[in-house]
Amino acid sequence: MTAFLLELLNKGGYLGIFLLMAAENIFPPIPSEVIMGGAGVLVAKGEMTFWAVWIVATVGTAVGNLFWYWIGVRWSEEQLKRIIDRWGRWLTFEWDEFTKARNIFRKYGDWIVFALRFSPILRTIVSLPAGLAHMKLWRFVIFTALGSGIWNAVLIFGGRAAAPLVERFEKLAGFGVVAFVLAGVAFYVYRVVTWKPVKAHEKQD
Repeated sequence: MTAFLLELLNKGGYLGIFLLMAAENIFPPIPSEVIMGGAGVLVAKGEMTFWAVWIVATVGTAVGNLFWYWIGVRWSEEQLKRIIDRWGRWLTFEWDEFTKARNIFRKYGDWIVFALRFSPILRTIVSLPAGLAHMKLWRFVIFTALGSGIWNAVLIFGGRAAAPLVERFEKLAGFGVVAFVLAGVAFYVYRVVTWKPVKAHEKQD
């Protein structure tokens, strides 16, 4: 599994990493930790360079978040309620989570866009209230890139540091990757199954 992942990333190249990181921030089940960790291993092998991976990954993350920011800019809260009511189960967005991100954004302002880049759940959802509040685009991009850049760098360095162990214990590392991906899928399935429609939360909003 490890060899397959590395081969896939190697063949996809920097463009593939950009597309995967953009998609990871639009569709939740794709794990950035696996993408960046694998890219870090390729950096250690000399098949990719740290700066190129870091730049394309961070740009991809920012582009993916711009999708939700743009929706926040274009749509009202009522329209978002209808969208979450219809598609929230598959996006694993719950109205409670959106209102939580919105309230945090209102309380702490633009800098929360940077801080929540380190939160597995809220880092994507916060782009919606940022768009709704018409946060200046340049500030949104900068704070998103700063937070994402730090997180991506940590993951790349982690993958690079773990490369000798991955090579030495390839089979065990493969099981680890499979377990991580399966855990992500299981978490996604759990959220789909336990998701509650918007109407169940309207009275609590």
